[in-house]
Amino acid sequence: MTFFDVVMVLGCLALLMFGMKTMSEGLQKFAGGTLRKILSAMTTNRFAGVLTGAGVTAAIQSSTATTLMTVSFVNAGLLTLIQAISVIMGANIGTTFTAWIMALFGFTIDLSKLSWLLFACAIPFIFSNKGSRKSFGEFLFGFSFMFLGLITLRTHAAEMNLQDNMAVVNFFRVTGDWGFLSVLLYVVIGGLLTLCVQSSAAIMAITMILCSTGVLPIYQGIALVMGENIGTTLTSNIAAMSANTSARRAALAHLVFNTFGVIWVLIVFKPFVRLICRLWGVDADADTSLMDAQAVADMNFKLTFILATFHTAFNVINTGILIGFIKKIEKLVCRLIPAKDDEEDFRLRYIPQGIMSTSELSLFEAQKETAHFGTRTLRMFSLIYDLLKIKDEKEFVKLYTRIEKYENISDNMEVEIANYLTKVSEGRLSPEGKQKVQAILREVSELESICDSIYNLARTLNRKFGHNEFTEEQYDNLHHMMSLVDDDLKLMMQFLEKNSKELDKTVIINQEHEINHFRTQLRDRNIQDVNDRKYPYQTGVYYIDMVGDLEKIGDYVVNVCEARLGGQKIITD
Repeated sequence: MTFFDVVMVLGCLALLMFGMKTMSEGLQKFAGGTLRKILSAMTTNRFAGVLTGAGVTAAIQSSTATTLMTVSFVNAGLLTLIQAISVIMGANIGTTFTAWIMALFGFTIDLSKLSWLLFACAIPFIFSNKGSRKSFGEFLFGFSFMFLGLITLRTHAAEMNLQDNMAVVNFFRVTGDWGFLSVLLYVVIGGLLTLCVQSSAAIMAITMILCSTGVLPIYQGIALVMGENIGTTLTSNIAAMSANTSARRAALAHLVFNTFGVIWVLIVFKPFVRLICRLWGVDADADTSLMDAQAVADMNFKLTFILATFHTAFNVINTGILIGFIKKIEKLVCRLIPAKDDEEDFRLRYIPQGIMSTSELSLFEAQKETAHFGTRTLRMFSLIYDLLKIKDEKEFVKLYTRIEKYENISDNMEVEIANYLTKVSEGRLSPEGKQKVQAILREVSELESICDSIYNLARTLNRKFGHNEFTEEQYDNLHHMMSLVDDDLKLMMQFLEKNSKELDKTVIINQEHEINHFRTQLRDRNIQDVNDRKYPYQTGVYYIDMVGDLEKIGDYVVNVCEARLGGQKIITD
């Protein structure tokens, strides 16, 4: 095997992986909204969850994408842990569809000419101005690249005559003579290779080619497939490292599920492999040296289907065993990853810091994070009520410091969400996705401005503390104004958390008019009260500064709601 041969194999694998990634992303953009709705809605029970996970994975040809999507939904609170476990089980079944596609079309039917035809068909869609057609073209391109990579890999492997390469043959023969240790070795190799290339499909393709050329014995090939099932779970666990506790538990459940499957298969390894082989009329322990060339060729041809059959049987039987123990798995992962009582509250909750999801799914995470930003803003505003009442200096300083910390956190949240959206924009987004990016950027900017105004309220109270006391009437007016703004912020949260089609902008218009009207009343009354010497001029300055900042919050709320409604103008005067 020359250096050029190694480069060719790596290039074919890269083509295969690129094709699968492009196909998956294209389909997710083409029907991503529908897939997300299906995944979040059709999980009413564990069986529906399994079927949903299997169907979505078979459609997008990526169990990793389905698992990452599921972990993200758990992170965003859209799926419970039990629902997520059932979807992940289904994703493991759905991914076996890829193995059958490879076995059938990659090794049985010559699709080389069809691949070029699909490339030609994809061109008009790729250059279409309509986002859905462009996404469908990307799907066709990815589909073509996947099969082109698989066909090229198979063709080059045949040209390399691996069965005549004594170094390769001897390696597999020597490492295959260690009994049960050999099986464990190849399980580890399969897991490590899948972890390195982040694609179980690519390793499955290599395994099929090695087995079909007679280089790799079936026992070692199936051990590699078992390792691939372990390796593919590590991607979701890496992605969930920076997520919340529920998301980490969902990713760990994926690892527990596949690890359990590998353990029970290892216990009955040889009898189970022999049973699968008999289904295809193959003797797993046959001595190929005593067989004629045609018999060997027929057996090697069937090995690809044996691998696909094992992969399917492994995941279906494993799901059948564990589907009744989902609650037990939930308890196990909850015990392994306990909830932290002192878990840091001031951090991004939904946006992952590790491996990013697909661009369209990342927008969903950013929207959830923005809604969480709004919740923190509302919580920060509630602290002003307490700050206005406090008379003790130590308690005042403690609460003022807390509000100051909230302000620093809001600045960081705005920057981190904006940076995340910048990275998302670098991916391939649909036109609707690009509009969402602009809307979310405006939302977080306006939310940060609300936090600035809340902090200005705290600063005004800090300057006033111990020097100028508000009158009872001023306190009552401020409480009423704050109550109006608090209702306004709660309406804003409804806009951030619900579908824009379900929202009525007239409630925001009415609330904004009421805030503006009361602000004008208080401003005019303040001038009269200062002239009547009901309180010092400086007290009136602090008072009207707070009224002004409260009115500004109402303006920023309108801006947030306008962004959420896709730029619709809410207040025209």
